[in-house]
Amino acid sequence: MKTSPRWRQAVVWLHVVSSVAWMSQALALVVLMASGAPTMADRLDSVLLAPMANVSAFTGLLLAGATAWGYFRHWWVLTKFALTFIQLYAGIFLLSPALRDSAHTGTVAWPQIAGASLMASALSFQAWLSIAKPGKKTPWSPKEKPPTAPTWVFVAGIVAPAVDAVAGILLGYPLPALSLVTLAVLLGLERRRRRRRAPRPSVRSPRSARATSNPTA
Repeated sequence: MKTSPRWRQAVVWLHVVSSVAWMSQALALVVLMASGAPTMADRLDSVLLAPMANVSAFTGLLLAGATAWGYFRHWWVLTKFALTFIQLYAGIFLLSPALRDSAHTGTVAWPQIAGASLMASALSFQAWLSIAKPGKKTPWSPKEKPPTAPTWVFVAGIVAPAVDAVAGILLGYPLPALSLVTLAVLLGLERRRRRRRAPRPSVRSPRSARATSNPTA
């Protein structure tokens, strides 16, 4: 199946925009908390930062899995892969609850400022990785590049976060349900593509095997 470059470029554009928004909003958190405005910081985190983080992570993972880059073929992609999950985990289970507590009490603790600063710094480092692409391939990188996914995968890369964003606005909190389903389907397709691309051992007849072992016969 053919791949539309325009749809793939649209997903790249969405990934860049959401990543820049995620990083800039993390810096805004630092400024708001350092200025003694925890309520505004909590509002920014729940309304803007969390949805942008979900979109950035989803589109990044989709681009890696749907193109020849893969998840584990290059060290720089694998590093971004690990950092993304660490930041999502720390943001959902550590930073966001701490911001809600600060909004209720009206006080800001220095670990919250440090956490937001580390988030912005990690996103800046990931942006450098995307541009420089340092390091070699991983030892378990396959020799052949995996094929690019069909156009519908990249269409889903635009539709899924849009639907999740609307659902988050209606529900009052981010819910990347369709994005997670799309990623699960993508992982299954990538596994099937790799199996199809894997070289199969050739089966030779006994006569051809004897001719190969005795070329002068």
